[in-house]
Amino acid sequence: MKVIVFGASGMVGQGVLRECLLAPDVHSVLSVVRRPTGTSDPKLTEHIHTDFTDFSAVKDQFTGYDACFFCLGTSSVGKDEAEYTRITYDFTLAAARTLAEVNPDSTFIYVSGMGTDSTEKGRQMWARVKGRTENEVMALPLRGYAFRPGYIQPLHGVASPHRWARAVYSVFGKAYPLLNKLLPRATTTTENIGLAMLDVARTSPAKKIHYSTDFNAR
Repeated sequence: MKVIVFGASGMVGQGVLRECLLAPDVHSVLSVVRRPTGTSDPKLTEHIHTDFTDFSAVKDQFTGYDACFFCLGTSSVGKDEAEYTRITYDFTLAAARTLAEVNPDSTFIYVSGMGTDSTEKGRQMWARVKGRTENEVMALPLRGYAFRPGYIQPLHGVASPHRWARAVYSVFGKAYPLLNKLLPRATTTTENIGLAMLDVARTSPAKKIHYSTDFNAR
C-alpha cells in the first residue's frame, strides 16, 4: 500500500505517520508539509509545498497512491470564519479534489472533530465549516471518510508543536487510563487513530464517519 500524509508536523499527523512507517504492508509514504520535519525513513519521501490551496503543479507526484490521510488542521480560536474556512475547508478540498482526479477510487480520510455539524446550519462556526468539509469530501469520486476524535493523547514521543498544549498533555497523560475509562466515547490516542486509518484504507467499510469508540475498538 502507498500512502500520502498531510500535516505530519502536527500532533495527529506525527502519530499517523509513525503507524504508516511501522506497518509492514505500507511500502511507500509521501509526506506533504510546508517545512522540513527532520523525519527520516527508507519508506518516506517528504515533499515541501507552500500553497495548500493549489496542488495542480504537483499532482503527478500524487499518482498511484492507495490512500491519503489528511491530518492538517487548526483551532478556530482567534480566527474569523473566512480565515478558518481557508485552512479547514479550502486546504482539505484542494487536496481531496486533486487526489480524486489522479487516484479515483482511492481512500481519503479527513480528520475532523467531535461535535462537527453535518447539517452545516448550527450556531458554532467551526462545526459548520467542518461539516461542510466532511460532506464535500465524501461526495467526491473517491472513498471519503471523516474521523471525529475528541481528546487525543499523544504516545510514543509524539508531541504537539505548541508549548502550552505539551504541558496540558503531560498532565492529562498521567490520568489518561482513568479518563479513557470514564469517557470512552470522547478519548483516544495518536496510535489508535493511525491504526484505525490504516484499517479503513485496507477494508473500505460502509460506515463513513468514525469516532473515538471506533478508533479504540481494536
